[in-house]
Amino acid sequence: MHGSRITAVGHYQPAGVLTNEDLAGMVDTSDEWIRSRVGIRTRRIAGPEEPVDELAGHAAAKALAAAGLTPADVDLVLVATSTAIDRSPNTAARVAARLGMPGPAVLDLNVVCAGFPHALAAADHAVRAGSAQRALVIGADKMSEVTDWTDRTTCVLVGDGAGAAVVEPCAPGTEPGIGPVLWGSVPEMGNAVRIEGTPPRFAQEGQSVYRWATTKLPAIARRACERSGLEPADLAAVVLHQANLRIIEPLAARIGAVNAVVARDVVESGNTSAASIPLALSKLVERGDITTGDPVLLFGFGGNLSYAGQVVRCP
Repeated sequence: MHGSRITAVGHYQPAGVLTNEDLAGMVDTSDEWIRSRVGIRTRRIAGPEEPVDELAGHAAAKALAAAGLTPADVDLVLVATSTAIDRSPNTAARVAARLGMPGPAVLDLNVVCAGFPHALAAADHAVRAGSAQRALVIGADKMSEVTDWTDRTTCVLVGDGAGAAVVEPCAPGTEPGIGPVLWGSVPEMGNAVRIEGTPPRFAQEGQSVYRWATTKLPAIARRACERSGLEPADLAAVVLHQANLRIIEPLAARIGAVNAVVARDVVESGNTSAASIPLALSKLVERGDITTGDPVLLFGFGGNLSYAGQVVRCP
């Protein structure tokens, strides 16, 4: 079995911008209150005519174009999402239909904010085992559709978007471009982040999540680096789930990635759940903040109190 690698990335955000000032006209909040507590300035919000599979399809098309591939070249589509309203067809099937794919395997994974590194690991395993030749891995969420816009503790956090990565086999004899995954969960704290009810609504126990993320996750993230044979100081970039700037900055510091660019896309995009890691990664690549071959830690955490991370090489 050979390893796999990410050969291209792409992202998409809807055109609608929601600022802190806009939110101050909707609920009892202010730009200063939001910035001081979560670090967010703006977020993108999809319209009612933009379903989550449309966001995913745009990001996927950009990743395929960057890889120089056509939709027919892909035989596995994995979509990490927790905001698809319909059960069937699943989001991956709808993305495949939008792109005109001839017959890929289509799977959705719901691991909420940790969904993308879970899906990336599944694609890596499939390529390594030979059950897929090329995979399209997408993180996409329309959090605005599951948000109570009268609840100032949650509505200030969320945004919509999608990010995608193309995964292909490594050439024989070359080092894998996707390192071993470290994943797990804390089931007894599973209710700390929720999307439940009819209609479904996002809720969380913010202080519990903050304490867990800033105290328990640094050691777990360092273990993900160890599985790839790297020290945190070797990392060129750290792309954490973009939940809250007050979580991202201390977590990155406690990991020990002293030489790394730290993704802070949450400032302009808000918390886009499973989209946040590939969205932030794609922007780093697009801006040239990281270059081909650079080691990057991807690490997601959140709903179910799940976590997953791996070191990848920049495409």
